[in-house]
Amino acid sequence: MPHTPSRSANRRFVLTSACAVGALFASLATLGAGDWPQWRGPNRDGRATDFKAPQTWPKELTQKWKVTVGDGVATPALVGDKLFVFTRENNSEVTRCLGAASGKEAWADKYEVAFKPTADAGFPGPRCSPAVAGGKVVTLGVNGTLSCLDAESGKKLWRVETKGMPRFHTSSSPVIVDKIVIAQFGGESSGGIAAYELESGNEKWKWTGDGTAYASPVLMTVDGTQTVIAETAANVVGLDAAEGKLLWKSAYPVTGGRGYNSSTPIVEGQTVIFSGSNRGTRALKIEKKGDEYTAKEVWNNKEQSALYNTPVLKSGSVFGLTSADALFCVSAETGKVAWTEPLAGGRGYGNVVDAGTVLLALPPNGQLTVFEPSDKEFKKIANYKVGAGKTYAYPIATGNRIFVKDADSVILWTVE
Repeated sequence: MPHTPSRSANRRFVLTSACAVGALFASLATLGAGDWPQWRGPNRDGRATDFKAPQTWPKELTQKWKVTVGDGVATPALVGDKLFVFTRENNSEVTRCLGAASGKEAWADKYEVAFKPTADAGFPGPRCSPAVAGGKVVTLGVNGTLSCLDAESGKKLWRVETKGMPRFHTSSSPVIVDKIVIAQFGGESSGGIAAYELESGNEKWKWTGDGTAYASPVLMTVDGTQTVIAETAANVVGLDAAEGKLLWKSAYPVTGGRGYNSSTPIVEGQTVIFSGSNRGTRALKIEKKGDEYTAKEVWNNKEQSALYNTPVLKSGSVFGLTSADALFCVSAETGKVAWTEPLAGGRGYGNVVDAGTVLLALPPNGQLTVFEPSDKEFKKIANYKVGAGKTYAYPIATGNRIFVKDADSVILWTVE
């Protein structure tokens, strides 16, 4: 995520429940401890599972390699010793497989695609992060081109042209679960959510109850039913993952001024937390009674809103960035603000990663901030220049390594 960094673009917001995590791991059975196989990591929650933070952070990080790969703000996917990068070069969208240790290219697949800019003229490259599972790589391009490639060879297995796109182009990263690809498609006035068979690309189901903005779907389990949770153009919805049937819906319309729905929901147990535009951040409790599902509001914080980025939930607190360039910490239980802290260089964009004992914040100016995951106060530990601007993608932290995608390159840094 994703992603639509444009002059008026977006970011998004996501986290998975314990049951849904099991389904994801079943789909991603060959994952290693440090893999980052899709938008926001193995569980789509922004958590790095094996980053080794040092007791004392160095004055500078060590650059191991830097490879020019083209334009785009999609976060790469890391699986084992392979790094899958989705970008634009000249008139084509390109998926590359790089050696994670060396940056050396193993294969590349490309197809021509036109780009007709609106207010996002400076961002012709892909926004959606690749998803890797079952030996396959799935990408979703700026015009809605859904592709599936063999992860070992790069061979095209299938390609589907979905119809329509939002005004700042397609920005919703697909998710793979139980050999099914689930993706949001189309635009604000006409779009929806669809499921495709991973093996063939054949459509399994399609829901068109609302248009699509810029969020990415995530998974949740309610009373044994696996559910797709998505923020659409004017709602937050829960769909039966097996059939695409609408289970519940909560209105979340854009109300005046500049705004759009771009924060993918956070799922924590039976609670969904979501944010967007200038409407603050809300939490819903999802319950099932008989055959009916209900979404009851738990809290509504109208002060802090993550418009262009995806916060993380750690130890009962939500950490994110406001559109006014401030880091914030909000209680996941009550919605109350614990603290805020200015963070220059993002214009509201940026990403926060849970790296275990520390949090990593990376805005578009390329300055990586390391800080403590405290609900008492903001405490900065270190700060590093890791990219040459336009660092809209997530930093991938694993072991002592941090992979960064900037304006046109991928860079491997190590903490030594």
